[in-house]
Amino acid sequence: MIIFIRIDGFLCTVSWFHKFSFLYFLLIQLKDGVKSYKRINSAVSISARIMSIGIERIMEKSLTAPQGGKIYKCLSCGTTENMGRRRYCSTDCRLRLRLKLDMRTGLIQALNARFATFYFSDLTIMMDMLPYGSREIYSFLYPRSPGKKPAEDFSNMADMLGTAWWEEKRRTRKRYLASQRVMEEAVRNQTPLLSVRPVLINMPAIRDASLQRLNLKKADLMNPELKTLVRNAYRRQAKLFHPDVGGDAPAFLKIHQAYEDMLHWAENPVYVTRRGFPDKWLYDGNQNRWLQPIPIRAHRR
Repeated sequence: MIIFIRIDGFLCTVSWFHKFSFLYFLLIQLKDGVKSYKRINSAVSISARIMSIGIERIMEKSLTAPQGGKIYKCLSCGTTENMGRRRYCSTDCRLRLRLKLDMRTGLIQALNARFATFYFSDLTIMMDMLPYGSREIYSFLYPRSPGKKPAEDFSNMADMLGTAWWEEKRRTRKRYLASQRVMEEAVRNQTPLLSVRPVLINMPAIRDASLQRLNLKKADLMNPELKTLVRNAYRRQAKLFHPDVGGDAPAFLKIHQAYEDMLHWAENPVYVTRRGFPDKWLYDGNQNRWLQPIPIRAHRR
């Protein structure tokens, strides 16, 4: 099992300590992110026991739920500053993580992943993987580095896994053996496959801008009196922005276009189907790319 540990400024994997006569095993059971875990270890030296205690404390701290009300965190970097109810602190932050993930799709593809998810806590980043033809989830954990964002830690973890893959590839000259070597070191979980296999979610095919210009919410789309809501919202906005009452003409034109778009959708609702999770980044092997978390306010199929 590969678990990365920082010792005296160096990053090592637990499996590498076997060369120094440490026998160590750790099983972590992940369920719905990281909600529960079970630790089993066998150590034959004091150093191995200290190492296992350190990992246990890290996991206990990372599993501690915050007290109080819901705290909105950026799904790309984890910051809570000036988040409000937003899902990302900025577009640039979201795009930076997507770029880091997409740059490592070659590794995920080499490991024959059908689906993979990436998520993180304050102390740990996690990547769960479901290979083609498997009913087991393989998990890789990596500690968060002080002052660094999850995207940077993911790059470091992926580089270490990639290095292990290439070393085995050069040694055996077999790609499948290199992939098998890396997967054998992962944590195997018996959690439900739905934690990695995404559900299909229907999302209204309506632009957010149309809702915002009429000061409507996505929940209003499910209201049986949607047409009435749209007309009333349009009248309220027209009283503020119509040129005849001193409003801004370009702004009113956008409001009128949003009104027409919303009425058209109310009469002929159209949905788009997406795969994903509300709090995890998803890798889809069929597309060979990462998909960002999808909003919670959607409809499962």
